[in-house]
Order: sequence, then C-alpha cells, then structure tokens
Amino acid sequence: MLCTVQRVPEFTFEVLTDIMPTTNRKKQGRDTAVQGTNDSSVVSKVSAAALGYFQDVFLQHFVCKAARRAPLINRGYYVRWRAVDHCVRRFLHITDNCPKRQILSLGAGFDSAYFRLRADEALDRAVVFEVDFPDVTRRKAALISSDSTLRGMLDPHLPSCTGPVYVSSGQYRLLGVDVREESQVEEALSAAGLDWAAPTLILSEVVLTYMETKWSDAVISWTAKLLPQSLFVMYEQIHPLDPFGRIMQDHFQKLNSTLHALLQHPDTAAQRNRFLDKGWEQCVCLDMNDFYFGLVPEEERGRVESLEPFDEYEEWHQKCSHYFILTASRGALMTQALLSQAPVSSVPSICPSWSPTALSVRTVPVSMEGLGMASTSVSPGQVLLTGGSSRGGRGPATRTLLWGQKGWRSVSVEPSVDLGVRLYHTATSLPGGGVVVYGGRSSPLNPIRGLFRVTLDTRSAPVPLDSEDRDTVKLCVEQMDCTGEPPAPRWRHTTTAVSHKGKDFLIVFGGKNESEAALGDGYFLCPDQQHWTEIQVEGSAPAARHTHSACSYQGGVVVFGGLDRRGLPLGDTALLRPTDRGFSWERIEVQPPPVPRYSHSAHVIGEKLLVVGGVWLHSDGVPGVVMINLTTRSSVEFSLDTMSVPWPLMLHSFCSELTDSEEPELLLIGGGGNCFSFGTHFNLQPVTVDLRPALG
Repeated sequence: MLCTVQRVPEFTFEVLTDIMPTTNRKKQGRDTAVQGTNDSSVVSKVSAAALGYFQDVFLQHFVCKAARRAPLINRGYYVRWRAVDHCVRRFLHITDNCPKRQILSLGAGFDSAYFRLRADEALDRAVVFEVDFPDVTRRKAALISSDSTLRGMLDPHLPSCTGPVYVSSGQYRLLGVDVREESQVEEALSAAGLDWAAPTLILSEVVLTYMETKWSDAVISWTAKLLPQSLFVMYEQIHPLDPFGRIMQDHFQKLNSTLHALLQHPDTAAQRNRFLDKGWEQCVCLDMNDFYFGLVPEEERGRVESLEPFDEYEEWHQKCSHYFILTASRGALMTQALLSQAPVSSVPSICPSWSPTALSVRTVPVSMEGLGMASTSVSPGQVLLTGGSSRGGRGPATRTLLWGQKGWRSVSVEPSVDLGVRLYHTATSLPGGGVVVYGGRSSPLNPIRGLFRVTLDTRSAPVPLDSEDRDTVKLCVEQMDCTGEPPAPRWRHTTTAVSHKGKDFLIVFGGKNESEAALGDGYFLCPDQQHWTEIQVEGSAPAARHTHSACSYQGGVVVFGGLDRRGLPLGDTALLRPTDRGFSWERIEVQPPPVPRYSHSAHVIGEKLLVVGGVWLHSDGVPGVVMINLTTRSSVEFSLDTMSVPWPLMLHSFCSELTDSEEPELLLIGGGGNCFSFGTHFNLQPVTVDLRPALG
C-alpha cells in the first residue's frame, strides 16, 4: 500500500522556522525556491506533450491546471525531453541482456519517466529509484495515491514503507532525501534495494546546478565511487557571461535559485573535464544545437517544426547554445551508452581570423528600443525607423533619429497614412529620394501585403530638419499599386537598390512566409513605373534563406549569411552583378570563411563588406563585426568592446545605419529578444561602433 503522510500543523512549522539559525532559514528558503522550479517545469512539459511534441499521457496527472506555453517554450522543453529520453533509451538498449539494471533519478521532482517507460514495457528487469527533497516526494506520493491511473502503474500488493521511502513498488521506489547528504542517500538507497554493482543510469535534469559547487562536485564523485558500472546523464545550463547568459543568470537569481556551477564550469569542455576529474572514465558533452542537428533525425525535426507557427529562431538557437546534455561512463559496458559525437555535417569547421583589436562600442543617450524594426537613412543625419515591437507591444509607431549639434535625438513622426503593424519588413531608400516599405508580418500566420512609398513632407516644415528646435517630422505616405506579377508575401527578406541599363530597380530576395521555411526567389520592382519587372538573371542563385543581408554594390547586390530551410546559419557570400542582358549570380570564396550568422546587418564601404552582429549556433562564437574584402576575398573578425554598455547588448533583430560623422562609425538601433522563459530583453538605447580599426 501507499504510505500515509502525516501533515505537520502549520503553526508547528512556523515555530520551527522561527527557532532556526539564520543560515538554516536562508538555506531552507533557497531549497523551497529550487523546489518551485519543479512546478513550473512540469507545467511546461505538459504543454509540450499536449501539443504533440512528445508522447506522455502521465504528466498531466501531476498538474492541477494545464497551461499552454509559447511555441519557444514548447520547443525548448521538447529538446530537453528528447535528449534525456535518447540517453535513457540508449542505456536500456545497451543493458538489455543484463539480469538487473537500475535508473537513479536525482532531484526527480514530478518526472513521469517511470510511468511512461513502464507503459512502453521498457523496464524489463529494471528498477527506477527517484530521490528528491522530502516535501517534494510527499506531494508526489500523495498525487500517485489519489490518482487511479498512476496508482494502476504500480504493483497491486505493495510492501509497507519505512524511513524516507514514500512509495515502494516492484519497479519503482520514491525516496525523500536531500541529495547533498551523501551518507543519508547511500543508506536510504541501500535500504530501498539499490544494487551498487548493477548497471545504473544516474539522471540529473537541471538539479546539481542549484547546489553550491562543492556539493554538486561531491555528488559527481560519490556516484563514480559507489557505482562502478554506471552512466551519468546530466542536462544543465552553460555560458553565463554572454548577453543571453547574463539574462539567464539574473532570472534564476531573482527566483532565489542561483546557478552555482556556471562560472567554474562555463562550457562543454569544462563540464567534460569536471567529470573526468571526479572519477568518471569517459565523458561526452554536447550543447543542444549539436544534439538537435546531430542526433535528432531530419524527419523528426521537420515534424516538430510543423506543430506550431514559429518565428523565434534567434531565441531558439540561443537557448540551445546555453544548455547541454552530458553522458559520463564507468565500466566497459557503459562506454557503449555514451552519446555519439555526431557532427553537424552541414556546418563547416570554422577557424576565423580574429583581429587582436576590439571595436569600441558607446551608448547614445536616447531612449529607443524595438525588435524587428526597419531603418533607413532618408537624408544626411536623419534615420527613419518603422514598425517593430517594444515593451508596449507591436505597434505602427514610426520614429526618426536626427543628428544635431548636441548629437542624436529622437523626434516623433506624423505620417499621412498609417503603415500598420509590421515586423521583419524592409525600408529601402531610393536613389532618387524617398523610401519603399515592403513586406513584414503582424504574426507568423499573417504576412503584410502591399507596398508604401514614404517621402519627407518638406513643404510643411516650419524649421530646418537639422534644427535643434524641431520636434516633429511630417511624412507623405502613399500606397503603391503595382502592376506585374508580385512576389509571394514574405518577411525576413531583403529589398535592395540595383541598376540596370541606367534605370533604378529594387530587388526583393529571400525571406520566409507562413508556408515556406525559406524562400530563394528574387523579384525586380521598377519604382518609377510601379511595375514588377522580369529581368534575366544568369548563374546559380544562392540557397534559399531568410534573415540574411543584401547590400547595394557596383550596381548589383552582395548577399551574406542567413538561415537556410533546415534552420542552419549560412556563412556564404554571393554577388549579383549587372550584365548587358540583366544580372548574373556569382559565389565568391572568402578565406578564411567567416563565422556563419543570421539576423545581422551589413554595409558596404568601398570594397569592404562590414557585417555586424547576428546569431551563430555556438555561444563562444557570438559574432561581433566581420570585415570582408570583396577584392582580395579575405575576412577578419573583430570582437566588440562593450564594457561601457551597462546592460547586455544583444545584436539580433536590430537595425543599423552608417553615420555621416567625420569618424567612420555604425549606429545600431534596437535589438534583443525573448530569452526563453527568462523574460524579454530590449537594448535600451542605440549604440555606436567605431569602425576605424576595421577599415584600416
């Protein structure tokens, strides 16, 4: 039978806490906060399971009320579930012929693995031991006892429970012991029937990181010492010091659940060495991008990616680069259960050339934030910003940054026509004046159709544009009714000015929409005639992509980077050159190859393509600025010195413009993102980047 749990009266608990020493009260407070992470985690897993990311009909029995999480959260918990399940199934496969095998789950919380594996008939000759705080195990035991579905997965005749064992079934033991207390854990597990010589999988799913490092190191050591035939599986966070990592750390600190091991073991290499130093014989550690692209089959990735509308690629890749799955082995048999270090075959090995000089970054004292905006320079010292989203939500606000004697300042805009809600659109300056606003989306299911031409309304300007007294800019906005065959609606595309036979055109290239993961087509618009025009294009077009860059260059276009249909960042460079008949694509080989990236911005200065920011799969390769010499076809990477920026500078979903100042510099505006479950971060102010070292 299930053990009955005698509740301690509330007043007794309060008296006990009052007489605790201060250090114990603080420790108990931290422990309670850590236990709270279990509750939010299981709700997120239930959300993902309900939408078909993975199959688990038992999780729902551990929550009182289900809640649908955002697609980014669902994907994040899917890859976590998939990685752990991959390791568990591998262990069970390797030990299939063993007379006895065990799973020891540390800090198990409301994990449903036992019930799921038992239902799948995967636990032949296996016993699952779960260990967690007594308060957590009491709650879990009570839930199991009161739920007929869960209770039905246990043996009908259960032995009586003693000591810290709250549930004891033939293949399942639930123990309430503090994992940090080695002697108590060893004694309780021995009493519960753990065979220390049998092949054992030790599972730690975001558990050890909440302990002070001396305690988590001790757990890693004593498990290696006591279990000579074992596989340790751990899923935790890494990379604490980049912008995403700082936001992640701050989130857990606010929850009173500090991530202790991060600074001492900040990356996969350090975690691997940590286990080898603590008595484990072999260890493989992969960040979740490597796991997802290397060990999840392409067909399965396609299934998962089709479950919900999704447009948070930057945050998805950053989340995956800040978590890892690790397997460490003791004993010859367990070596076979280690993760295979499957390379992401489609991602080349990158060995960029790094300059020893970092580019200086300075904040601009103007309050302006936004994600997915589009910017363009409409006149010297005037930058027009359209669309995007901010703390106030998605809005049609159009703003202008003006340069004056006192520096940059923000000025409100009065458009004659509302441009509507749009993100990830383009705003492109025309050679003859004016701006064309095209594409974008209001949501991942709602692309924006139609084009607008925007011009400054100088007739009504009472003061010069560069006057410090000017507080408003008027815009004339006209919808363009274009003839010809238009492109399919899209966002995350580029729109770039080109020239053909003395006439100006715009080329729309790439992007994505609600039905296509990436587009590879190109369309030419003659803005004067408001006509979509067919122009002959020769050569092999670049791979379909979105969130790339495309800059005007010698009458044509230079395209760099982006995200391909598989969701992998690209690092290629392609030129669309004008010819007598039209245009011709040419791929150029840059040496050394730049770090692949997307969600960056780019500008051409002379024969140099400057690419700034963006997202790459690995946190230790977060892009700064790469200078690509289009003549010599060489590249140099520059890191950014952001010491003077008092907040994390996240350079994706931002926009940038070259300034007209005497010193060459870039003005970076907006940017940030939804940092998984840690909150949305906005860059609070524009910043400038000193380009002099990059331009020589």
